Amino acid sequence: MVGSLPTLPVPFPSPRRPLGPEPWIRHWYENELGWATVPGTPVRLVVGRRFDVLDVPVEAGRAALRHLGPASPVAAQADRMRLLVAAGSAQELPGLLQWLEWGGIDLDLVALGAGTLMDAPPPGAGAAGARPPARGRSVSQGAAVWLRPPGPGCEVEASLPTLSALGGSGGSPDLVRVVDTVAAHCHRLRLRRACGRGPDLS
Repeated sequence: MVGSLPTLPVPFPSPRRPLGPEPWIRHWYENELGWATVPGTPVRLVVGRRFDVLDVPVEAGRAALRHLGPASPVAAQADRMRLLVAAGSAQELPGLLQWLEWGGIDLDLVALGAGTLMDAPPPGAGAAGARPPARGRSVSQGAAVWLRPPGPGCEVEASLPTLSALGGSGGSPDLVRVVDTVAAHCHRLRLRRACGRGPDLS
């Protein structure tokens, strides 16, 4: 007579971690705006396809806001502000700075173009009237946030600063004015640091 086989315990599956916000965030950017993303924590936006980015100190970015339309997206992270500009602007920046007589000057101004990424602020952050950080203050905890979030739809590019707006009749902000303003403020910040002074808190 064959003995009965011992009953083996049935393994319970490991508890599944709840899905985080990443799928929703990626869905919003890719389907609502048509922007490519890279998964991860945080989700990152692919720069250079639909837009480029001017990465500048918060103080310099704040000065440039007056040259941007209300629909021009602006993000912030830590002590940096990220101004979204027309795709291809990063490639034009060195020549533009030279033309504006800022060439050869060490400016804390970084242009992000094709082949780069930026942290994706959570969709909608900033929509409830978020303001740029107060002078001398950073965005808390270094997380990316929208100060001026992109509007719905896939036509955000029409609101981005572009060289074609120079003296033109289009509704896009003028990239030349934006770059000249941030370059001037970056230079002032550099001079203050060289003199041992902190940022202007007035």
